[in-house]
Amino acid sequence: MPEPVNLAAALATFTDHWAQRKIAEVNDYEIKLAKVQGEFVWHKHDDTDEPFLVISGRLTIQLRDGDVALGPGELYVVPRGVEHCPRADEETAILLVEPKGTVNTGDAAGDRTVGVREL
Repeated sequence: MPEPVNLAAALATFTDHWAQRKIAEVNDYEIKLAKVQGEFVWHKHDDTDEPFLVISGRLTIQLRDGDVALGPGELYVVPRGVEHCPRADEETAILLVEPKGTVNTGDAAGDRTVGVREL
């Protein structure tokens, strides 16, 4: 049987920003944690929606039509194909649920493109 995952304990195991850590799998999806700070890259995911659940801190999802501000316990789902750029003015912990193999930078390649790491 799998062990329960304590989110605070899992977040305490790493310090780097924008590097997702897989904490579980559900069917064909990965549940991932990340610490974020600063601005990411503008990108979109053509094949999947992208949910952001803020655990701690504050996250702004910049959209071409306006920003969505999130605090702890708040969730926002960016619909597939919508260009967005996450930004955190302070260190923020987030939880993501995405299909296996989803590239963190979507259609935007670059130095922020990293694979998911195991916790």
